[in-house]
Amino acid sequence: MSSPAPSAAGAATAPKPIEAKQLHHPGRWIAAAILLALATLFIINAATNEAYHWDTYRAYLFDTRVATAALHTLELTVLAMLLGVVLGALLAVLRMSPNPVLRAVAWTYLWVFRGTPVYVQLVFWGLMSSLYQSINVGFAEIDIQQFLENTFILAALGLGLNESAYMAEIVRAGIQAVPEGQTEASKALGMSWWQTMRRTVLPQAMRIIIPPTGNELISMLKTTSLAVAVPYTAELYGRSMDIANNLFLPVPMLLVAATWYLVVTSILMVGQFYLERYFSKGATRQLTARQLAALADAEGKPPANVTVTDERV
Repeated sequence: MSSPAPSAAGAATAPKPIEAKQLHHPGRWIAAAILLALATLFIINAATNEAYHWDTYRAYLFDTRVATAALHTLELTVLAMLLGVVLGALLAVLRMSPNPVLRAVAWTYLWVFRGTPVYVQLVFWGLMSSLYQSINVGFAEIDIQQFLENTFILAALGLGLNESAYMAEIVRAGIQAVPEGQTEASKALGMSWWQTMRRTVLPQAMRIIIPPTGNELISMLKTTSLAVAVPYTAELYGRSMDIANNLFLPVPMLLVAATWYLVVTSILMVGQFYLERYFSKGATRQLTARQLAALADAEGKPPANVTVTDERV
């Protein structure tokens, strides 16, 4: 005798959903409380410690000499980064050249400037006037003594040449990240090499180049403090130390310089954010129905980690 078939109502009954309960992590709260307490103690101690000389800090925070030095620091940063980006892009092209001689020249340049400390390079540029007074080009002799005595130009040149070695690798990585199919499709449409680079490769490569370039710009702003090795002391750190040496109070002037560096760096970070958002236009992680069809599994079920968007939007 066969058993009765289960009722339709019982077969349609769905199991109750699992109620997920969040796990408690008391250790996190304890660690956070300890860190907050330590930070509070440090702030209170620093605010009440007379060795910091907060009165001197407030007096020189907006000093005209310090503000002018901050402008010189920005000028040095922009000039060095422009040199680094232009020369770095050229070196990146040489690194990808089919000519072995050009590749060897670019590789040697990167090997030297990435393999030696930037401080040592700046000291070398500062001593350049004692090594060369003129350049003999065969039919004439050019006096470069006056040029080599301009410490601002030497500092920008030293920082820019060092930066170009790092920018070359950033640009090369960005260009190589663009699929070769993009270049082949552009050539099939009749585009020249320059049109392919300008309209196809570079707009896509910029999404990869911009974030590390922004980091390099911020790093360059702080690296300008090493320009005292040239010696160029009109930038922010050098001018702050000049005032500190006259006051015999290095700590408050270091805090003044650190505050200016922090403010300018924060402004640059905001600019980097909007620049990244501008070059990320058109890049979306959402898939259209047509794109989703290529990723759907055998049962026609879309992957759980993608979002379907309307192709007509």
